[in-house]
Amino acid sequence: MTVFKAFLKILNRNKGIVIMYTVILLVFGVTNMSTNNSNNLFTASKPSVLIVNEDNGNISKNLVKYFNENSEIKKIANNEEARNDALFYQDVSYIIYIPKNYSSDFLSGKNITLDIKKTDTYNGAYAEMLLNRYLNVANIYQKSVSDENELINKINETLKKEVKVEVTSKLNTGELDKASFYYNFMSYSMLACLIYVICLILQVFNQDKISKRNIISSTNYKKSNRILLLSNFLYSFVLWLFYFIVSMFIVPEVIFSMHGVLYLINSFIFMITCITLSFLLGNLIRNKNAISGVVNVVALGSSFLCGVFVPVNLLPSFVLSVAHIFPTFYYVEGNTLISSLEDFSFINLKPLFMNFIIMIIFCIVFIILTNIVSKKRQKIG
Repeated sequence: MTVFKAFLKILNRNKGIVIMYTVILLVFGVTNMSTNNSNNLFTASKPSVLIVNEDNGNISKNLVKYFNENSEIKKIANNEEARNDALFYQDVSYIIYIPKNYSSDFLSGKNITLDIKKTDTYNGAYAEMLLNRYLNVANIYQKSVSDENELINKINETLKKEVKVEVTSKLNTGELDKASFYYNFMSYSMLACLIYVICLILQVFNQDKISKRNIISSTNYKKSNRILLLSNFLYSFVLWLFYFIVSMFIVPEVIFSMHGVLYLINSFIFMITCITLSFLLGNLIRNKNAISGVVNVVALGSSFLCGVFVPVNLLPSFVLSVAHIFPTFYYVEGNTLISSLEDFSFINLKPLFMNFIIMIIFCIVFIILTNIVSKKRQKIG
């Protein structure tokens, strides 16, 4: 009881740290989720196109009409310098040059190449896709249709046809992405809070006077470690429970589902991993002033390397190779797997279970190393 009272007293002195990292989670996490949510909404934008048409035939006019319906036609001064400037300043994304006699040459079956200039942007690529689509359809019908009006009608009819897309997935990807981001970002706040507070608590219990009294007492170092570990577990569980309650308000549709159960299991196992890691670091650190540096190196460093702040698919391969040595990597990978699950069969859940096992192995290794460090410190003392 005396140890527990001392634990609560130390925790109360450092409640500001817990509040600070919790606020970071809520402010940056929720704000970023709102941004991601709006970015997930795709809005097709029309590319800006300039058409230099030197032909007066119906085929070229139909091509201009097609682009007028699917893009934004720009009017630029009729000289090449103005066109190049418009392209450079991205006033236009794509310039099409239609030569003289294009329509008659096309009807006669000549292989005509249209000159183009474009920007290396999405709009430029989209405009090129539109042009290729029109030319591919026109070339197919030109081989079998000789009448110009009939050819134009068939081209237009084909281009107006849209592919019907049937969405077979029932996943609420928007909410799942929000949940994944929240639980990913939670790993940074939880790891920082646990390392900082647990290390401070262990610093107090590892002071010379207190540690020497523990050494000569009937309680051996293993039992002492277990008592402290359970006390720290209680603090960690309350913190984890609070973060879970917050997630109930942010992504209620996900939390009260099978996906939510898996998120909770994954985060709970990661919490235990954080406790054992913090306990190890607390026994290694001798200087109280070094704790803040350790928090930055371990919590912040692993978050950057393991995909908490930057999506894993944007990280270079050598960074991901280093990230495998941190339990955060397997936690974040687990969240990614959960967000993509639609069928909860054992085959689909197997990779997730493997990540659970790897994090548990990290826990065991951290506990063994903590006992070794504690035993050596007793001998030194």
